[in-house]
Amino acid sequence: MTDQDLLRAYVDVWWQAINDFTDLLEELPAEEWSTPTDLPGWDVKAVASHVAHLEGILAGGPEETADVGEPPHVTGMMGLYTEAGVVTRREASPDAIINEIRASATARHTALIADPPTDASAKPERIFGGVPWDWRTLLRNRPLDVWMHEQDIRRAVDRPGGMDSAAARHTAEYLAESLGFVLAKRVGAESGTTAVLELEGSDPFAFAVNDARRGERLAAAPTDPTVLLRMDREAFIRLAGGRCQPEPGTLAVDGDEALAARIIDAMATTP
Repeated sequence: MTDQDLLRAYVDVWWQAINDFTDLLEELPAEEWSTPTDLPGWDVKAVASHVAHLEGILAGGPEETADVGEPPHVTGMMGLYTEAGVVTRREASPDAIINEIRASATARHTALIADPPTDASAKPERIFGGVPWDWRTLLRNRPLDVWMHEQDIRRAVDRPGGMDSAAARHTAEYLAESLGFVLAKRVGAESGTTAVLELEGSDPFAFAVNDARRGERLAAAPTDPTVLLRMDREAFIRLAGGRCQPEPGTLAVDGDEALAARIIDAMATTP
């Protein structure tokens, strides 16, 4: 697959995620926009405002500034940056936010189709918050961000769904690639330790800690790994996304149960 084909595939998944996200927002009555989500300090409106903010910047909109104060849920410079997009939309109506997301995403999608990036390692002209991402990282991350926030809203308003979409699989498999880092660096497992993740809807992910104490992905899952984690897609994204605990019965462990508990506790790799 060429870089252009890879990046176009990411654009296609992001575009579906945007449409699914805005379709969900359209279903919500005004009173549900104030429902708290799993994200500290953010209700449904804040989550939608965040997506509108980033999509607007990527579509060529001006950078936004706002006095965000010192809210306890904000940590770090990127947190301050994203909070500005929430603050600047506090007076916006739900319809205005939905329309902003659709207009910005449509403009950006049109531009990406008309003049597609061809070098995955090149730097985009427009990016948010000064992050040093190349085209591969930016376009791979956008479906993850949008779909994770769709799920944040679905949990908040008790409208489950969206687990079988292309964006759902993209996000789960992207996050699963971090298991080697969790095993070796966060958990500090010994060299030779192996871990397998059997994730519903995907092929198994297998990792070993090598002699350099790094998590190395294996081409095939070992028959007797140190620890085996089995879970459905929603259980995994709740844990890997640092959101909330999975529902009972959606996660099972074989092998070293103490190690499995440490991996699960350290699994969150995205805010």
